[in-house]
Amino acid sequence: MIERRFLQIHRRGAESFCVNPQEPVFSSILFIMAYRYKNLFFDLDDTLWAFSQNAHDTFEEMYRKYGYDSFFRDFHHFYTLYQQRNVELWEEYGNGQLTKDELNRQRFLYPLEAVGAGDAVLAQRFADDFFSVIPTKKGLMPYAREVLEYLSARYNLYILSNGFQELQCHKMRSSGIDGFFKKVVLSDDIGVLKPWPEIFHFALSATQSELKDSLMIGDSWENDVAGAKGVGMHQVFYNVNGKTELPFRPTYEIFSLKDLMQVL
Repeated sequence: MIERRFLQIHRRGAESFCVNPQEPVFSSILFIMAYRYKNLFFDLDDTLWAFSQNAHDTFEEMYRKYGYDSFFRDFHHFYTLYQQRNVELWEEYGNGQLTKDELNRQRFLYPLEAVGAGDAVLAQRFADDFFSVIPTKKGLMPYAREVLEYLSARYNLYILSNGFQELQCHKMRSSGIDGFFKKVVLSDDIGVLKPWPEIFHFALSATQSELKDSLMIGDSWENDVAGAKGVGMHQVFYNVNGKTELPFRPTYEIFSLKDLMQVL
């Protein structure tokens, strides 16, 4: 008798990926055969498009352009203030406590207010310029293009993102990855963000995909992995930051996008 077991495929300390079929199976090959995915839903920011680096570069450009060195000790001082408040405001936005306009107004104004220079006009000029520049950035996560070329010949690819409509498609065009995807589904489309179940159900309906044939791939534990699990969708956690304490075992865990070519 073949022992039924969960499977993990390791390169620890540099682990490649983990498989958890949620129901024990005989082998990784049988697992992949049992789950013939047809539809792959990708998060965009920091899964495919290098948001953190592109945003950092754009903020540095704006910091110099608008003379923010007059208000802050250095760029790091400004950026730390921005990021701390930005996380809080996005949580409020996700819970329906803020409108998109108010989110954008407050997050760009806050750093100036924190140093006693609350110039709302300057903050708005900075924000407008930032939003015009950032989607022109072309930086992608390592192996993103190669992986998309490989997967697009085998699966239906879709974007499922919390980003803003006026930015996300522009980012994809600028970085040359828009042609890989059959449809882009955004939280702006229905006013609900990941990880709420409604956006996952909406994405399945909008793409005429079935839950059993679909897989969510993303770098955000809460938004992508826990959100997908909440509706019964299999997940790939792109553990780009090497998170070690996971609340549960995802269907797959990868540490490089190129590992998708082994999993799928």
